[in-house]
Amino acid sequence: MAHPVAISDASFENEVAKAQNPVLVDFWAEWCGPCRMIAPILETIADEYSDSLKITKLDVDNNPQTAMKFGVQSIPTLILFKDGQPVERIIGYMPKERLLQKIKPHIGATAGA
Repeated sequence: MAHPVAISDASFENEVAKAQNPVLVDFWAEWCGPCRMIAPILETIADEYSDSLKITKLDVDNNPQTAMKFGVQSIPTLILFKDGQPVERIIGYMPKERLLQKIKPHIGATAGA
């Protein structure tokens, strides 16, 4: 079973920018209620789309540089990177179906459909 991978300012380049598959970065914090609400959804998506999508989590309290670099001002913010470039930005909680509507066009996946 695939799980979201915890990343940091230091590991962002290797884990996200140099990744071969699209990478969804969850910018979150421990104290954020909506972040905790979306976490189980991301766990499910990580498992269902493990062949075509990597999901990572970046704690903005401990890793402010990357959050500032990408202009993250509210959390949760999810940014989908493809070939190292941001291609989709999702701000706030949303149900799995709506989240997948925004992600699927960028990953060409059919899992769970």
